[in-house]
Amino acid sequence: MGKAAVAKAFEDINAALAVLKAEADGCGAQPFSDADPLAGLGDGCLDILAGARVAEAGFAAVKARAAVTYADTAQAIAGPDAPVQALEMAVAAEIGALLALGSRAAGAFLAASHTVTKELPLAFSALQSGTITWPHALVMVEETAGLDPAGAAALEAHFLDPDVPRPATAAPIGELPAYRFRAKARNWRERHHPESIEKRHAKCAADRRMEYTPDRDGMARVSLYVPADQASAIWNRTTALARGLQGPDESRTLTQLRPDIAASILLGAGTALHPGPETSTGQAIAGQSNTGQGSTGQASAEQSSPGQSSAAPGKAGESHTGACLGNVPIPKADVLVTVPVLALFGVTDEPADLDGYGPIPASMARKLVEGGASSFYRVLVDPRDGATLEIGRTS
Repeated sequence: MGKAAVAKAFEDINAALAVLKAEADGCGAQPFSDADPLAGLGDGCLDILAGARVAEAGFAAVKARAAVTYADTAQAIAGPDAPVQALEMAVAAEIGALLALGSRAAGAFLAASHTVTKELPLAFSALQSGTITWPHALVMVEETAGLDPAGAAALEAHFLDPDVPRPATAAPIGELPAYRFRAKARNWRERHHPESIEKRHAKCAADRRMEYTPDRDGMARVSLYVPADQASAIWNRTTALARGLQGPDESRTLTQLRPDIAASILLGAGTALHPGPETSTGQAIAGQSNTGQGSTGQASAEQSSPGQSSAAPGKAGESHTGACLGNVPIPKADVLVTVPVLALFGVTDEPADLDGYGPIPASMARKLVEGGASSFYRVLVDPRDGATLEIGRTS
């Protein structure tokens, strides 16, 4: 009955797809609306899109379950003495051939499927019901990586357990784009990770590197794996230089100017760096409570008491002197940092927030403030969700 049932199920699915295709083309047996067929067709297509999203999530859950079950059966058939690596490669190759995936992509899909189906029950249940999508499930897989089972379960429950209290204004995770869910999950993970971000950053900083990857059509990629504050400063400075070069006589786009500037500076070709006037000043912002004293609890939006300020945004500039790229002044590299007040004073090591990146170690934020910030602003936040309530007018 197994194969027959599967074949019948896919026949029904194909028949349903044919119906939906006809309806989306406006060729259904009956119009969506007799009173206004055109508006009815538009509304009907939106209904099809909403239903397709749920169906795609359900299919993703079925694919994940089928892939893991196949891997488990292949392992059981091979026996305990079979070479593990060879078996994993064979399973990934078989799945990749069916799904038209390369070996690396197939291996990644199989690993993610294993995590979702066997280690993240709430995420798998939400995927089956269509309340989250596969990209949301992948975010959960990535953000629970490195956590112990208890930590992974806590992160999963925080976002997917219906019994966990949440602000009335909080949107369900499945209604957020996956990239926004990633930011929320990463912030929660950093604040609740059993190992401090300071220790994890120190380990990762030892792995900093530059990578070179040949590409097609005479092109190649060069990337840097460096601390986040340096990467943000490099990006902001390159962007500022590119904007300075734009004008009526410059045909290159901002996207083209950034790599041209970086290559020119690194290679010393074409345009050279010359000492020049400093074009901007560094500025940083630090947190204060609304009474002018530091808060007594942890300086996090979720845990501080009402009326306390947990963070404040600001710019921390490098202390290097200004320079010129050709005739264009090089601005100082500014980054926007949000620092919990107690972390700024060194009382706690709660992560700060680097604009455009996310959580960073408190020591990195303190270094940015100490290394060139000339001022800071107080920001009062809502302790329930971290929303900004007030920004100080003085610095």
